[in-house]
Amino acid sequence: MYFAALLARTEDGWEASDTELDDVETLSDLTDLAREASPDEDTVLVLIEQEDAWFGVVRVDGEEDPRIYVSDASAAARSSYGEILLTDELLGRAPGDDGDDLDALDLDGTEDGESDDEDEANSGDGGDAAAGTGEAVPHGPVGDAEVLDDLGVSEKELRSMSGDAVGEIAEALGASDVLETVR
Repeated sequence: MYFAALLARTEDGWEASDTELDDVETLSDLTDLAREASPDEDTVLVLIEQEDAWFGVVRVDGEEDPRIYVSDASAAARSSYGEILLTDELLGRAPGDDGDDLDALDLDGTEDGESDDEDEANSGDGGDAAAGTGEAVPHGPVGDAEVLDDLGVSEKELRSMSGDAVGEIAEALGASDVLETVR
């Protein structure tokens, strides 16, 4: 079971809205949705939670790039909503690093004048480990664990959350009452 909500900080405190993610396919779509929730370019938090498996926080401050934290990348990778958050940048991959890049193919080593032996020496153990890193998703948290520091939730607190993490975050922000109205 999933739960997703937007918390927008206003002059009067936090405002919550239930959000439907069916039409969201990319992080850009999610960021646009968050920006629409705050016409004054205030801070907006997108909180996504899959019951007892993982949670994610996306913070959008005006036109700045979104800041993302995911509590368990491997669990989120098995979720369509989690896949939206797990960008190449967040996972430390080069954009589009899916192993099918034509520029990365070196069929016989003669295209750029290097031999196969030199390529293997540069990759350490023959290239198998390097090939696996492009697709590996780490177990545990990824992203900006300091995403809520200035709002009263420290990195240590965020990393230790489990269960109803969205509720814990809302409680720490003083927004639990408004969050409950959309749950």
